Amino acid sequence: MAARLHAVGVNANQRGNPVLAAIRNVPWQHTDTPADYQVGRTTGVVYLRPTPVTGSLRYHRVHPEYIAARLRALENKFQLRLLLCLVDIDDHQQHIRELTRMCILNNLTMIVAWSPEEAARYIETLKAYENKPPDMLKGQVDPDYFSRLADSLTAIKSVNKTDAMTLSSSIGSFRDMAHASAQELQLLPGFGEQKAARFESAFKKPFLIGAGGSGLAGTGDGNTRIAAESSGAAEA
Repeated sequence: MAARLHAVGVNANQRGNPVLAAIRNVPWQHTDTPADYQVGRTTGVVYLRPTPVTGSLRYHRVHPEYIAARLRALENKFQLRLLLCLVDIDDHQQHIRELTRMCILNNLTMIVAWSPEEAARYIETLKAYENKPPDMLKGQVDPDYFSRLADSLTAIKSVNKTDAMTLSSSIGSFRDMAHASAQELQLLPGFGEQKAARFESAFKKPFLIGAGGSGLAGTGDGNTRIAAESSGAAEA
């Protein structure tokens, strides 16, 4: 295994895999690696792929022992081990649950793809971000009030930054927005009946439901609820 791979290392068992033809944005080469795809010094990918080459959920349904053997081959070989699963059957829920449980027990991360092209994009991204710091994956939000407000409000489906500006200029504080009715919201430009109802619901539906049926009243979105608490604290 090379000290530093300049390309995605591909196991010989992947010859003929259509994913290889879809990998265009990073170089790849066949190499001696226990993983199907080695995307870094410490990161290995096992790929469930379409029959007859071997794999995918269709193959896993008939040969469940295959993936267990492949995962054993990766044991203690990589710090980050991933199972990249191509979904090619309609009744996939139970099989994905089984694979998820297997990944949890074996300390793997599972990624689900719905086409060879999508699987290739995941492999390319893993390689491209091999030496990037974790901060590169985090969303960047400006520290000013409106940027934080817009970031929270746009977490509600169909609400955009223009809507956030409309709400801020027409209603004012976040607290007042949270208490606005759908009828009031429909008077604002850009707010139709559906968007207004969705916005109102985001603040009124339960956020957490306890085992005994009691809930913590809050918004329907974690980011919005956090912003609401922050806004309330600032106004208190």
